[in-house]
Amino acid sequence: MSHSEGLSARMTRWMHRLHARWSSLARPATGFVSQPEPRTIGSFARGRQLLAGNYLFAGHLIEAKDVQLWDIAAPDAMFDAETQGFVWLDDLAAVGDPQTRKLAADWLWSWVDRYGTGKGPGWTPDLTGRRIIRWIHHALFVLRGQDKEAADAFYRSLAHQTIFLSRRWHKTTPGLPRFEALTGLIYAGLALQGMEKHVTPAVKALARECRSQIDDQGGIPTRNPEELLEVFTLLTWAAAALQDTDHDIEADHAAAINRIAPTLRTLRHADGGLARFHGGGRGIEGRLDAALAASGVKDRHFDGLAMGYARLSAGRTSILIDASAPPGARASGNAHASTLAFELTSGRRPLVVNCGSGAVFGAEWRRAGRATPSHSTLSIEGYSSSRFGASASKVDMLLDIPKKVPVQMSQASDGVRFEGGHDGYAKTHGLTHARTLELTFDGRGMVGEDLLVAIEPSERQRFDKAMTRSQLQGVPFQVRFHLHPEVDATIDMGGAAISLALKSGELWVFRHDAKMKMTLEPSVYLEKGRLRPRATKQIVLSGRAMDYATRTRWSLAKAQDTPISIRDLNRDEPDLT
Repeated sequence: MSHSEGLSARMTRWMHRLHARWSSLARPATGFVSQPEPRTIGSFARGRQLLAGNYLFAGHLIEAKDVQLWDIAAPDAMFDAETQGFVWLDDLAAVGDPQTRKLAADWLWSWVDRYGTGKGPGWTPDLTGRRIIRWIHHALFVLRGQDKEAADAFYRSLAHQTIFLSRRWHKTTPGLPRFEALTGLIYAGLALQGMEKHVTPAVKALARECRSQIDDQGGIPTRNPEELLEVFTLLTWAAAALQDTDHDIEADHAAAINRIAPTLRTLRHADGGLARFHGGGRGIEGRLDAALAASGVKDRHFDGLAMGYARLSAGRTSILIDASAPPGARASGNAHASTLAFELTSGRRPLVVNCGSGAVFGAEWRRAGRATPSHSTLSIEGYSSSRFGASASKVDMLLDIPKKVPVQMSQASDGVRFEGGHDGYAKTHGLTHARTLELTFDGRGMVGEDLLVAIEPSERQRFDKAMTRSQLQGVPFQVRFHLHPEVDATIDMGGAAISLALKSGELWVFRHDAKMKMTLEPSVYLEKGRLRPRATKQIVLSGRAMDYATRTRWSLAKAQDTPISIRDLNRDEPDLT
């Protein structure tokens, strides 16, 4: 971080804290005017773990039975953010018994005592918005059995946080953080006595954000599917709260919901989870269905790209492809070098995946997860298709991204076809990566072709220089297919194929044209809610580009004796490891 940026960030934090202190001096609210229905979805299993003293936040598990949450030393800022945002209140409310109610109340009023006057790391607009939503959703849960003094402290703190939000929401980052802040402000303005004056300005500000942050494809600048789901969820919550209190919804707000819903349907795999690209995961179980149902929007995309992603689907098989350049500039802070990578899901079982975001496992895992070799696509050895910033102030940003990413969707003779290319390696090696994927109409098979080609004379000169650097040994590259941890992979047919068995009983077979070396190698599956990366495997096709055009073909198909329809009802409960 540069000196100027560091100074600006410190000044913003100082002003947040100053306004938080000032807010605590304001005249408080004394109760609710109205209270929206609880719409957040918690996890019963996580709620029970919290009750048992197992605190899993931001990839850290701290076992501290009968220890106050706020007495635990936070290992990092992400841990602080997860605790201060109070999303864990959803999990305790999902259990809903007297023990978890008492625990929730103890932690909430301890937060008021310790941090309520503007202290601590939780006084940022996005965390405050997130916290207000949870407090209002679960007010009946935590207030049951409390005396008037405790209730007054609850409402007083909510009022202070609302006033802070009204003064500081505009200082948070555009995108999800600002949507969280404004939704929290709308919630509080509608629910709390004496706070309705904040509703109209917040509603108009939310509409402006919808207009500037949600594009015509129903996408957001970061191209993160899970983040889009979070934005969509907030917009549906805000719309429902306004409707419940007979307030009008701004046209831009309603239009954004109508644009996002079809995009999210496109980005959902056959098993209901979201495609894992650009820092996003599958999404909280049930949240996508709940948000789509709440929106009332039934439309879906039929042609073209959705937020820069292409979809092939047939039968019980879905394929989602990153068919655009990564986000650039400020939106690229969590972006991945994943252009032309794909994921494949069969029924309720993911088969080919990307490694995912390693952010919860530390800086090294985060950077590794963003690199091209962590995705199911072609990479030139030692290089990603987009490069990360070199300067200290821009180390998280993707500064050198593909300039041209032409794509085309069409009908094949027996299915649907995707064709795409990118010039991410033109500057380094003079090579363009072109990829063709075809899925049969019954969803039982796909064929792929990856091509490295030097097209323009200047690119051929660059390729010749790369050949010279390699002493005419060629440019080494790999085509990777990362497998989900529940896929059982076995080298078969004397090394000519790899059998992939799913827990549903399906058997898929991977083959290639024998022009490259095929190996089965270790890989990892990175996901939030676990303590460490999960071990898995990847199929790797390795070769060398020796000429101006190098082509490799491969296929992935269900074995002939795999039934067309398999009854797959059992889903393993995830553990913490």
